Amino acid sequence: MKIEFTKMHGAGNDYIYVDTFKYPIENPGELSERWSKYHTGIGSDGLVLIGGSKVADFSMRIFNADGSEAMMCGNASRCIGKYLWEYGLTDKTDVTLETLSGIKRLHLNISNGTVESVTVDMGEPKCYGMVSLGDGYGYASGISVSMGNPHLVIFVDDISQVELEKVGPRLERHPLFPDRVNVEFAQLLGDGRVRMRVWERGSGITQACGTGACATFVAACHEKLCNGVASIVMDGGTLKISTDAATGNILMEGPAVKVFDGTIDTAATFE
Repeated sequence: MKIEFTKMHGAGNDYIYVDTFKYPIENPGELSERWSKYHTGIGSDGLVLIGGSKVADFSMRIFNADGSEAMMCGNASRCIGKYLWEYGLTDKTDVTLETLSGIKRLHLNISNGTVESVTVDMGEPKCYGMVSLGDGYGYASGISVSMGNPHLVIFVDDISQVELEKVGPRLERHPLFPDRVNVEFAQLLGDGRVRMRVWERGSGITQACGTGACATFVAACHEKLCNGVASIVMDGGTLKISTDAATGNILMEGPAVKVFDGTIDTAATFE
């Protein structure tokens, strides 16, 4: 079966998006692993399926580059907001989205008929505080945070000295996190800015992570390193993260960019 797809990115976190109203997909994990390869596939951090929902306006399923299913992705949810508006699936600027970590609320910021950015209500965070990592990991401790998916945030003095490709995969599989964990390293830059790099479970090093940016903000607030708003600076761009004063929920605002449209045969292999 040939299907149409759209490649999009949020702050460099790139995914393949498929409208399952038109193209039902039965083996998304397998296709995500195959299509995500940069040299022999489309190239991406994973596959995102846009579908219907009985409890929200739309639903999102997201599969990592290794084929595993993720619970939530902030960057992907922003891109879905842009997709829904610009491909005519909705004319609403406030949209609800069902995910495995609950219903998320998207506000589309429109300019000249296009979605310039999307603000996502990421819900209430859970900060479990400092955890000891033990010997052999290079870092004594980190802060455990849930944004609907698990995160380990480690603050460092100089992020350029972090060998992410070495420590990331080991910390992802730390015994404290039986379902694996996303790992963020963060450095305070001043003026409400935090530099962050991320190792995502199932995808490895990525240019950005929306839930990771939120987790870093939550960890920084827990440690009294920042207040109600911060700019999280990642390899692929910057996200504005803040706390909703009325609800205590975390708000994430950032760009969503279409890269290209394409057509691919689900049976095709390129290796």
